[in-house]
Amino acid sequence: MKKLNVLIFFGGCSPEYSVSLSSASGVILNLDREKYNPLTVGITQKGTWYYYTGPVDKLLNDTWQNPRDCTPAALSQNREDRSLLLLKENGIEHLPIDIAFPVLHGGNGEDGTIQGLLELAGIPIAGCGTLASALGMDKDRAHKLVKLEGIRVPQHLVLVRDTPFSQAREFAAKIGYPIYVKPVKAGSSYGVTKISGQEQLSAAIELAFQYDNQALLEENIEGFEVGCAVLGNNQLITGEVDEIELSGGFFDFTEKYTLKTSAIHVPARIDSAKAAEIKEKAKCIYKALGCSGFARVDMFLTPEGDVVFNEVNTIPGFTDHSRYPGMMKAAGYSFREVLTRILELALENDCR
Repeated sequence: MKKLNVLIFFGGCSPEYSVSLSSASGVILNLDREKYNPLTVGITQKGTWYYYTGPVDKLLNDTWQNPRDCTPAALSQNREDRSLLLLKENGIEHLPIDIAFPVLHGGNGEDGTIQGLLELAGIPIAGCGTLASALGMDKDRAHKLVKLEGIRVPQHLVLVRDTPFSQAREFAAKIGYPIYVKPVKAGSSYGVTKISGQEQLSAAIELAFQYDNQALLEENIEGFEVGCAVLGNNQLITGEVDEIELSGGFFDFTEKYTLKTSAIHVPARIDSAKAAEIKEKAKCIYKALGCSGFARVDMFLTPEGDVVFNEVNTIPGFTDHSRYPGMMKAAGYSFREVLTRILELALENDCR
């Protein structure tokens, strides 16, 4: 059987550049090489594309960008081509592409931008398409759509640069401290602050505006965070629900990638009926936002047993110790099996 060429994107013009290097390494190392041939494109933090042919370890220590391993590249927008263009000194070489797998986190990669480019080029995408990717990054609009499905979401207020500070102050006082201040569109907890009083509000808003042109004031939900890995297009399966145990604070960037004072339990330490409810709500949220391929749905479980939506990650972490592969492994699916299914689902969506 002919191997399929899988174009794997890594890096990206995003604060989450380094996270992408780790995730892409996990995908490359766990791909079934009997079925798939990985072609890798690195995107620098300035947004330059290179076709990369070096070893995976140069991604992990961020030494991949060098003349020996890199060739300037671009994507052909001719739908009949389905190819990567290598911009060589003696001309342009075409590399055929069967599937594209963006392993990019945050803006300019997880937000629908590269998905739109791939859809324009007619290349099957591993994971969510343009609309679902954009909605997954937009906390405000995702919450509004999920609320329409009858699922509880935190109270929130969206701020723009010229929103009077008095409006933010009054809303925070109304819902009560502590509250979260977040960029509307950002990931990996960049720009997120949990504040305990009004004296911290202005600085937290300014920090959020460093990552997006909109900021979000959000109600604090008592309880703990749970997550559910969802896989599929129309017929959905889930991994086991996981649980984040915190010793204090919140699951910020440092805790997500070091687990210094926190722990992840999979399966979550909840009864089977509640786990089943969370899985069903995760599927409902996945469908409401138009997701396909795969995504991780994050929720809160309150002391009263209520399930509250937090966010959807349309390109979750993909290292061996990341939450999505961990939840699927607990349900009996190996990392390699999950990646294979994701690529099969991409071909199912191929409209050509």
